[in-house]
Amino acid sequence: MKKLIQLFVAIFLISGIILFALNRLNATQGYSGENVLNIYNWGDYIDPELIDQFEKESGIKVVYQTFDSNEAMLTKVEQGGTTYDIAVPSDYAIAKMIDEELVLPIDQTKIPNLKNIDERFLDLSFDPGNRYSIPYFWGTVGIVYNEKLIDGKQPTSWKDLWDPALKNQILLADGAREVMGMSLNSLGHSLNETDETKLQGAKANLMELTPNIKAIVGDEIKLLLANEEAGIGVVWSGDANEIMSENENLNYVIPKEGSNVWFDNIVIPKTAKNVDGAHQFIDFMLEPENAAKNADYVGYSTPNAAALKLLDKEVREDERFYPNKEVTDTLEVYENLGKEMLAHYNELFLEFKMHKK
Repeated sequence: MKKLIQLFVAIFLISGIILFALNRLNATQGYSGENVLNIYNWGDYIDPELIDQFEKESGIKVVYQTFDSNEAMLTKVEQGGTTYDIAVPSDYAIAKMIDEELVLPIDQTKIPNLKNIDERFLDLSFDPGNRYSIPYFWGTVGIVYNEKLIDGKQPTSWKDLWDPALKNQILLADGAREVMGMSLNSLGHSLNETDETKLQGAKANLMELTPNIKAIVGDEIKLLLANEEAGIGVVWSGDANEIMSENENLNYVIPKEGSNVWFDNIVIPKTAKNVDGAHQFIDFMLEPENAAKNADYVGYSTPNAAALKLLDKEVREDERFYPNKEVTDTLEVYENLGKEMLAHYNELFLEFKMHKK
């Protein structure tokens, strides 16, 4: 009898440990409960103090997880094994999520602070009427350059990168849409081009750029440019801002032919368990003071017109990162070209990279 009691006690203790472990695992994997908000965002893409503030004001506990690519985020949401109440995908990924019914409609009546968003950043092609997404940050793809390393040259055009004087001076971000888009724009084409003749022309154009390319790299592009390992880099504006803060010899320009303008928006995945909390969080982040604080921390461009007024004059009047309407009208959003065409872009980009080697 004593052994039987000991057995039951052991089973009870083991069950308790397993239950505790499962609860912890569920929490870290994004499973929701009452008064919990599970957020899935890019790394270091929100001021942590704002999470603390939201928790205090709302009484909702935030569980925060990060991803490093839209593809990784999409895969996890598509699988449906984890439950997120908030996610922050980019424009083309949002279009894909809408098409595949992976997001819930947003009740704009619960987001009065939506009025603070600049109209230029609403009702865009990837989400007409903003039925499923709310602007978070935005930016461009352009050229970072160091005059000291390129004989005082000041590039203003994609075509300038093909100058033979820039031999072995250019770093490219490792992205098919960015690099193919750069080449397409330099030829006067859309960066969403699907015509095969124009795509092949863009690849051939990149082959001609090969002597000027030092490397095609990932996140290390920021360190390499800051350390003056190359005179030019094709980067995202947020990275440019960060690089420039490390080295005053660097400058950033949006090429005159046009370029990509990207948007990261907040969505509510269809598996969300705390939809009301998600709406509360979105409205909280659109408060001008909160949006300005977040922009100061992250360093990317805010679409919040009311928040922009609260930023330092030097920041809000910097047209490299807050270009005027004349410039933004030349920019294009990446469209969701479909799996087959996106695969083709990747294939052409890979052929170019192999040629570089």
